[in-house]
Amino acid sequence: MMAAASRPNALPSVSNALRAVESLLMSGGQRTARRNAWTAVLEDRRRAKDRVEAQHVLEAVSGRTS
Repeated sequence: MMAAASRPNALPSVSNALRAVESLLMSGGQRTARRNAWTAVLEDRRRAKDRVEAQHVLEAVSGRTS
């Protein structure tokens, strides 16, 4: 009977161990997600800058031909 009583106490430790492993794995994934998000922000800024420059060029060209 004592072995059966100690068994429920083992489950939380296994559960905690699984949570710890999940936390370690997810932290790396979260770091990668943040890095990818920042890269996307920088790329969006670069494209926005390129659009503004292209707009200025188009306005300059259309002003000369009018």
